[in-house]
Amino acid sequence: MNASTHLTSTGASGADAGAPLPLIAVTMGDGAGIGPEVVVPALLDPDTLRRCRPVVIGDAERLRQAARLRGISCEVVTVATPGEAVFTPGRINVIDLGLLPADLPWGTLSPVAGDAAYQYVRTAAELAMNGEVQGICTAPLNKEALHAGGHVYPGHTELLARLTGVEEVSMMLATPTVKVIHVTTHIGLIDAVRKIEPGLVERTVRRGHEAMVRAGTPEPVIGVCGINPHAGENGLFGYGEEEEKIVPALEVLRADGIDARGPLPADTAFFLAGRGDYDLIVAMYHDQGHGPVKVLGLEAGVNLTVGLPVIRTSVDHGTAFDIAGTGTADAGSMIEALRQAAEMSPTPAR
Repeated sequence: MNASTHLTSTGASGADAGAPLPLIAVTMGDGAGIGPEVVVPALLDPDTLRRCRPVVIGDAERLRQAARLRGISCEVVTVATPGEAVFTPGRINVIDLGLLPADLPWGTLSPVAGDAAYQYVRTAAELAMNGEVQGICTAPLNKEALHAGGHVYPGHTELLARLTGVEEVSMMLATPTVKVIHVTTHIGLIDAVRKIEPGLVERTVRRGHEAMVRAGTPEPVIGVCGINPHAGENGLFGYGEEEEKIVPALEVLRADGIDARGPLPADTAFFLAGRGDYDLIVAMYHDQGHGPVKVLGLEAGVNLTVGLPVIRTSVDHGTAFDIAGTGTADAGSMIEALRQAAEMSPTPAR
């Protein structure tokens, strides 16, 4: 038995006392952005090691550079597999793909960094599908760099769906006060309205319900936003989209015992969720859900991909090229993303 198997659960949600902590693959993100700078302090945070066993998929030398930028003294150790990792204070385990040049500039779009970010995610997905890790936590990648590196995906969500062989997933944003899942995400608003239909709404709500139950809310109250202002106000606004696209899904869901309420006016739904009326809000399109969450503060938000065969969480901020390389990036969202990955990932077999 190697040293990593001696770490056991001491309070992560849903884990049995004495059970091994989940192994989490942490992708380093775009190496020219703030990913390495938030990964280092997040993995050294005492709460992280109490909740999970994180292993970085990335470039060891870039992590060492990030540690020096932040004035952090730590040991970055290369391992071949997650099972070889040893978890002690001050140590960061990394599966080193060695893809970045030592002189890669910080804060500059790079096709090399974009390709490397893809390879980190691909490796993490393979580890998860092979059962070597129980969850994935991703640092931010840059979509333009990803495309320049030859990998044309809208973002992590779609990329991971492809890598794990899943046709449809949902994006969920979680903060301490509000959680929101999206029916549509990275498409234009006109296309989003066209794409929304009862089956998609129903499947999205079901994925959100399952995620909330898994996270410890056995009977979540789910608020479903409308599409039009005031949720159409009985046909006054729009062309009956709520009645056509949303209401049939809600009827099926409620018949199955899922407490899905709506359609709700989106301009008040998030306020009601913030005061505790709803455990989860279902947004119809990207900005309807992202706007309220980002008002709460990017450092508080976590992005979850729901519907994959493995839990995946991420920071809810970008690569921040404007501050990359300064050592000033806030690691709070990365720490929270690791916490939620640990809480929602299954306990590994002994």
